[in-house]
Amino acid sequence: MSTRSLLISAAPFRLAPLCVGLLLAGQGHAAQTPEQTAELQLPPLVITAVQQRSPLTVVAYPKEPRQPVPASDAADYLKSIPGFSAVRSGGSNSDPVLRGMFGSRLLLLTDGGQMLGACPGRMDAPSSYISPETYDLLTVTKGPQSVIWGHGASAGVVRFDREPERFGELGARLHASVLAGSNSRFDQTLDGAVGSEQGYLRVTGNRSHSDDYDNGNGDTIPSRWDKWNGDVALGWTPDADTLIELTAGRGDGEARYGGRGMDGTQFKRESLGLRVERSNLGGVLDKVEAKVYYNYADHIMDNFRLRMPNPASMMRNPMASQVDRRTLGARLAATWQWQDVELITGIDAQRSEHRARRSTLSMMGDYTDADHFAWDKDALMHNYGIFAESTWQLAGRNRLVSGARLDRASAKDFRPSFSSMMGMPTPNPTTGETRADTLPSGFVRYEHDLTGSPTTVYAGIGHVQRFPDYWELFSAGLNGPAGSDNAFDGIKPEKTTQLDVGIQYRDKALQAWASAYVGQVRDYILFDYRGMSTQAANIDARIMGGELGVAYNLNSNWKADATLAYAWGKNSSDGEALPQIPPLEARLGLTYQRDNWSAGALWRVVDGQGRVADGRGNVVGQDLGDSAGFGVFSLNGAYRVTKQVKLSAGVDNLFDKNYAEHLNLGGDAGFGFPAETRIDEPGRTLWAKVDYDF
Repeated sequence: MSTRSLLISAAPFRLAPLCVGLLLAGQGHAAQTPEQTAELQLPPLVITAVQQRSPLTVVAYPKEPRQPVPASDAADYLKSIPGFSAVRSGGSNSDPVLRGMFGSRLLLLTDGGQMLGACPGRMDAPSSYISPETYDLLTVTKGPQSVIWGHGASAGVVRFDREPERFGELGARLHASVLAGSNSRFDQTLDGAVGSEQGYLRVTGNRSHSDDYDNGNGDTIPSRWDKWNGDVALGWTPDADTLIELTAGRGDGEARYGGRGMDGTQFKRESLGLRVERSNLGGVLDKVEAKVYYNYADHIMDNFRLRMPNPASMMRNPMASQVDRRTLGARLAATWQWQDVELITGIDAQRSEHRARRSTLSMMGDYTDADHFAWDKDALMHNYGIFAESTWQLAGRNRLVSGARLDRASAKDFRPSFSSMMGMPTPNPTTGETRADTLPSGFVRYEHDLTGSPTTVYAGIGHVQRFPDYWELFSAGLNGPAGSDNAFDGIKPEKTTQLDVGIQYRDKALQAWASAYVGQVRDYILFDYRGMSTQAANIDARIMGGELGVAYNLNSNWKADATLAYAWGKNSSDGEALPQIPPLEARLGLTYQRDNWSAGALWRVVDGQGRVADGRGNVVGQDLGDSAGFGVFSLNGAYRVTKQVKLSAGVDNLFDKNYAEHLNLGGDAGFGFPAETRIDEPGRTLWAKVDYDF
């Protein structure tokens, strides 16, 4: 049976009537998980800032209403966590950035698997395939402070997870939501499950739509999108300690960009997964878990379906490009328990194949016709890893957390030639070559709980060696360092060593935390756009910064919260600033909650950024000069109608401020924007959301 035949063959809401019928049939017999029960009992609040829960770890629940307007993709959601920002191009499908670090330095996982995009310019960044509200739990680990989730995570690890269902008897549950807002924003989400002690069936689906938005000056920014996702999980739970789960999913969409020369007219996703877990084994070996996954991205970009080709641009004729990427991965891990030590050991592996085909002939023809435009495989990448991570409860209130990892990474170049500036093919000197490296990583962190106080202090040092990713080795027109044949031949792996320190305090009224980091990156991979063609090179860099947050219950009704994030980077090789570093940012929130309703305010204040390196950056963006600071004020309210129904609403950018984020693709001449003009953010935006749970 083909992969396609196993996947959902229709948009998710064609399954909705059947799912709702099954759920209603079991109403009254549902057994809620602890997380689901807690969700129904929470006060009707709109989340404006996510606080750090434990050393270097942030936990959030994506189904909760949030401000700004609930997210359409993972990057949009992550921006509410201190330390995160995004490379913006208007609308949806931004690219997340953590502490100024971008791309594969930030490991992004969904249900333990990695969904890799296919566009050489990251138009379909991995975050663009994630609809946050269809997941139960978001966990962020900042810095190189874990080795068990995959390779190369020098900036951190982001995990979106759907928790397994547990039913004590035959029953059902349902989460559904509808969002409407300015610019014809209209989202629908359905997440339901039926099951018993022996197993469950879970169906999740969503659709999200928005038209172009207006900036604070009333100018229209090309930014509309339309996307959908559908996923099914079938689980077998023969006892309380065993889980076997099969998952399948599919999605698609389109988006247009004021900051790109092409739009995304297809974001097709296909996913399959199988996980097996066995817990409480009764001996030193406490748990065994295995995961196998398949993710496929099929992406089309063109300049004629969502816009008209600009006769004055370099792409004056209709053009289209289709790229795809197949990723296969597996992970096997075992948890060992002694009296004072927990040890997780395991292995993982990943295979990723990339292909492309292009058409510049006619916008009337079917450029996806394989008979006329054949697929060309250009890259094949492998990674095999072995890891071990332990938590040792020392005497008193002390812990020592440490881990080590060893990866064998390789890439093979299949490109026969490149296109020159005149459109003529140039032979590729590295055709058929394979490069490989063995890369060690590790960390050690000390944690101490202060006596007589709910306070934890910690300090950890980590080292990660990261193999260059697809975008750094194979991006079109990318030259390597001087003396190399190309980027594939000349780019070295990155080597990051970073010290993280911090303090965490939490009691009934006050939650406060602060974290800071300082690091050295050897062979940092930097893109330089200042010449006739883009060049990638290795430099040495220094980075530092930190985040802090506080949430305080002023009394039984009023709560105030604040967060602050700062990042700094220097190119040690030439003494200039490291590019694509976000500016200082603060979030100030105030909430009033009484009985079944709440009201809140959010003031987001961002400083200007004067530490820039014009014309240098990463595969997506480059520094466009100094940026101005801004402040945006937003209001929200929520009301719990019943235990099951919650209403929330808000107005973002209340005063219709015209502003642009520092990290920005810059405008595209096809829409009348000068190339170095930042894309403005939305002006005043109204939204309302209804959540239903039982």
